[in-house]
Amino acid sequence: MASVLDLSLSEIAGRFADGRLRARALTEEAQSRHDPALNAYKTWAPEFALRQADAADAAFAAGVRLGALQGIPVSVKDIYGVEELPIFAGSPRELPARWRREGPIVRQLRRQIAVVTGKAHTVEFAFGGLGINAHWSAPWNPQDRKVHRSPGGSSSGAGVTLGEGTALLALGTDTAGSVRIPASMTGNAGIKTTKGRWSTDGVVPLSPTFDTTGLLARGAADLAFAFQQFDDASVPQLGDLAGVRLGRAEAFFWEATSPGVSERVDEALLLAEADGARVADAALPSASEVFENYRKGGIVAPELYSFLSAELPDWLETLDPRVRQRMDAGKALPAWEYLARKERYAVLGADAALSLAGIDALVCPTVPITPPPVADVASDDAYTKANMLAMRNTCPASFLGLCAVTLPVGRDAAGMPVGLQLIGAPGSEARLLAIAVQLERLVAKKGNWRYRPA
Repeated sequence: MASVLDLSLSEIAGRFADGRLRARALTEEAQSRHDPALNAYKTWAPEFALRQADAADAAFAAGVRLGALQGIPVSVKDIYGVEELPIFAGSPRELPARWRREGPIVRQLRRQIAVVTGKAHTVEFAFGGLGINAHWSAPWNPQDRKVHRSPGGSSSGAGVTLGEGTALLALGTDTAGSVRIPASMTGNAGIKTTKGRWSTDGVVPLSPTFDTTGLLARGAADLAFAFQQFDDASVPQLGDLAGVRLGRAEAFFWEATSPGVSERVDEALLLAEADGARVADAALPSASEVFENYRKGGIVAPELYSFLSAELPDWLETLDPRVRQRMDAGKALPAWEYLARKERYAVLGADAALSLAGIDALVCPTVPITPPPVADVASDDAYTKANMLAMRNTCPASFLGLCAVTLPVGRDAAGMPVGLQLIGAPGSEARLLAIAVQLERLVAKKGNWRYRPA
């Protein structure tokens, strides 16, 4: 039997508008999908959510429409401040009350009377790509109910909330892939916005230089719909991909992919070409350099250490050992080298923007590997290898000041979702989303992807 949760966000919004659906009914249906075994939430807040749903219904009844997200269930990564809800940022104890202060992104959500379902799990202080947290355990990737696999990180609970059906939209953050990796691994769509496009105020920082706020949704169409509720830009509708210029990324992005990953992305590219897109080889020459800098510690680790030392010094002693190890490697970075790396990133970013000038998007797998079983990354060596590989294809867009979208395009040889990443020049989010929506239609028509929990 079909559920209202199977409808798109635009269809749900339409039913709210004409009175065929009430926010409380939608919220109760979503809450019935909650599976504590998936461990999606640090703070599951059913009563809090129902109060918001009732407020949304009261506004609808009075003829008041405050935004297209009114009444829509949304999970919020537990690194954003939400008044009335605790914030842990993945740490073992609650942060001081000042970190509950809501920033512009959450305020925009609340102004529209969206229904906040709770605070989704995160890697401690958002520093990790696999979703592993020594304090609270990793959420369970809902795409495999038999094996506890990585849900991706650092927005580790976000994709899981969408997968179980308790949320239809999720707020995440992305510093080196923390929206795109979990979106890809759990079979959802996600967007990393251009640095500075959306405010990070009201978010516990990891790296002020690279932190961005972003969204995860069940598909590209829902993602485009939601994006427009936070942004002034309008996502154009494409009837086909005629005239769209797609660049197949260089070998760096395709190395060491798990069986089936490269194949699914290339199949999607063939569909795009048949729909009129011009596909040719392209390159992001600085990608390998920025990734190698990140492997050496980059500037994220010293910025995290600087923040914690100044704002939350008591939290240093209880850090997850893997977070602590990476942070300690960065805190020893000399100031002159930190400044030199920042300057180099700026130069490479400018070059990257120029290299993308001739195409609409660079295309590659979002994550080159299948989500690993949590048990397989129990050792530090295995974790480090898988963590770096998971972030390899996402961190270049972050460190080069670009924007990117991921959408699911099929399943790999292990039966897990494969994400296709569209990387664009700064400020090209609306164009990327338009391409993603049309690609999603092509993939669905071909039968290569239909969302289903395993």
